[in-house]
Amino acid sequence: MSLLNDDGIPLGLGMALAQNMDAMRTFSSMSESARQDVIDRSRHVQSKQEMENLVNGLSGESGFSEKLS
Repeated sequence: MSLLNDDGIPLGLGMALAQNMDAMRTFSSMSESARQDVIDRSRHVQSKQEMENLVNGLSGESGFSEKLS
């Protein structure tokens, strides 16, 4: 999956994932439905900090990844 292609990933999410390689690896290994859930959540984010929290959660920094299981 390339974050540079038009594959449905919002720009802010793609940029935040690019800054957190653990989160990017987690996102890339998720099922299609789990990735879509993250994408949908990212579309409701209101600030850079919220996006960082969402992405950091994918790498286990805030427990978000546990909620996806």
